[in-house]
Amino acid sequence: MPSLCRDCHKISEAASAACPACGHTRLVYHSELARLGIAHVDCDAFYASVEKRDNPALKHVPLIVGGGQRGVVTTCCYIARLYGVRSAMPMFKALKACPDAVVVPPDFRKYHTAAKAIRAEMDRLTPLVQQVSIDEAYLDLAGTERLHGEPPAASLSRLAANVEREVGVTVSIGLSANKFLAKTASELDKPRGFAIIAPSEAEAFLAPREVAFLHGVGPRFAESLIRDGFHTIGDLQAAEVKDLIRRYGETGDWLKRCAHGRDNRPVSPFSVRKSISSETTFFEDIAEIGPLEDQLWRLSVKTADRAKAEGSSGRVVTLKLKTSAFQPLTRRISLPQPTQLAQEIFRAARPLLAKEVTGRVKYRLIGVGLSDLSDYQADAADLVDPKIAKRAAAERASDKARAKFGAGAVVTGRAAKTGRKTEG
Repeated sequence: MPSLCRDCHKISEAASAACPACGHTRLVYHSELARLGIAHVDCDAFYASVEKRDNPALKHVPLIVGGGQRGVVTTCCYIARLYGVRSAMPMFKALKACPDAVVVPPDFRKYHTAAKAIRAEMDRLTPLVQQVSIDEAYLDLAGTERLHGEPPAASLSRLAANVEREVGVTVSIGLSANKFLAKTASELDKPRGFAIIAPSEAEAFLAPREVAFLHGVGPRFAESLIRDGFHTIGDLQAAEVKDLIRRYGETGDWLKRCAHGRDNRPVSPFSVRKSISSETTFFEDIAEIGPLEDQLWRLSVKTADRAKAEGSSGRVVTLKLKTSAFQPLTRRISLPQPTQLAQEIFRAARPLLAKEVTGRVKYRLIGVGLSDLSDYQADAADLVDPKIAKRAAAERASDKARAKFGAGAVVTGRAAKTGRKTEG
């Protein structure tokens, strides 16, 4: 069976325990190693990796990037994950699970710079790069063998090594013949991994796994599928597509295709991210406007942080709600100027929320997002609201203070209120 050496990037046709060229043993084996060309490249715990790169003293300690005692986890390193720490976890819970963790505030400028350097390495391999977030992208390397003198698998191995050497962070790579299987593969061997799933083995590989294994099936949807008798992906494979569509609408057709490992979406370099959003599902349904506004503020900050990290602004603010009866509700408003500021996102979404919340309906989920995205230029003044420039300056100053002195250096009254409620 062919093997790829992750150290010297040579492909060998002879099966062996060590690379015939360099003698190293970090090998990837697969029968279709040299024939697959669609990849998903995903940075490993990206923000935390950048922080460890810049402070070697943090290399072997559990690290959390995020808010102060009253905030939430933005991301964490793999050591912290061993203790049960996860993204979006309230900070007090994360520190209870891992009391020895070191907490650092996010530095989005630094992350954006690192992401640009990684993107430059990808662009050297192929013009067909589809960036889907600051730390992950799809690549189509089909037909690049003549250009690089080696199969895509070898080029991807070199990419990972170059990123680790030049940028100082690691990536995990999934290789297949379509985007869905490439994304699935990239999650199998983290961190610093390289995994392959060929279409010919997809059905057998997926069949015994739980439905929640499918990328895009969240915990709530997985519970619904299990209640309907679909415990494994094999159950979905055996189901009639008409039955799945009857139960779940268009999502049923998507489930059927994913269960069989089928995906005909192209890797499109012209595909831009359509929105940046954050949402949360409550442990208990909420009907009162006050607690819902508190959650809306927290999500506005989270969405703004993501927009700042990606260097994007949005002109359309969207409020998302879901009732206790699972009825979705979406409301949108267009802004005079694009924004990436939490204050402006919250001020736009708050009236939308007030129109819907009467106290008679309970809600189980709230979310807020930015769309109609563009590259961030500068905070623009609004003639209708002259105070916008002052609010923008205050938020930028707050960002700088948190970056310099810690996430707890500046805490708004609403953030503190939300923190107390979360902790209680």
